[in-house]
Amino acid sequence: MEFDARIIPRVPQEQWSHRIKLVSVTGIDFAGRIHDINDILTYVTNWKDVYETSPHSGLLLVHNRRDFRRKVNGPRAKLDTDLLLTDLMRMARLRLRACDYEEVQVVVETGIGLGVFAGKAIGIDETVRALSARAIRQVLEEDGRTYRNICAVVFALPIFGVDYRNGKRQDTYQAFVDEFNESNYQGSIPVLIADQDIHRLTVAIARMGFNVSELNPADSHGVFGEYWQNRGPAVEEKLALTTVGLLVQHHLINPYVLDPNHYYLI
Repeated sequence: MEFDARIIPRVPQEQWSHRIKLVSVTGIDFAGRIHDINDILTYVTNWKDVYETSPHSGLLLVHNRRDFRRKVNGPRAKLDTDLLLTDLMRMARLRLRACDYEEVQVVVETGIGLGVFAGKAIGIDETVRALSARAIRQVLEEDGRTYRNICAVVFALPIFGVDYRNGKRQDTYQAFVDEFNESNYQGSIPVLIADQDIHRLTVAIARMGFNVSELNPADSHGVFGEYWQNRGPAVEEKLALTTVGLLVQHHLINPYVLDPNHYYLI
């Protein structure tokens, strides 16, 4: 896929597509839904003040069987930034080490989870983006010289719209640019930060003869689809399903999806 949602033509004999490796990514989610509960309890130190809780149990109230609701006029969330940074670095370190072990030469990353899932509703999204950028920057500086195969890292961070807060631009691209520039990045691995979609970059790099990685499309709705600003969910679902992406991620591990009684077929 590319921005216009047209299929990239290829035949099995072509070698470039065999140079692409899909890499799963662990993450932290602050969207405030029921499956985010451990992330909220672990990293948001004042969660009892931020979210509505049960007067009887003291636990988070769940609305519409899915969502936690911020208290009216409640305070902004406070993060355990030290713990969050430590865990983000562990995730980045594991992911990059796996790529190096798999003989990836160019790693292509993107900002999965740094949009609506970064906690904008509770006022922490700017901090989460900054810590995510800092985490991988520090890992590259600390571990870069030990990699045997990785020779470059590309961050594919499309700019969808420009939003300003306190005179500062608020998007993932800017957060990464600021982090690597203001810290005077000292890593041995060269870094490129691009306003471009992840797959277009990955394909171009593979066609140049490099072993390249990109984040697994099954790890997030939108990596194949809206995230590239192409023609929407139908493209996303079709391509992810044809790579067995969503099938594994969202179907085989979920018994409710496999139960025909949960469907009304027309």
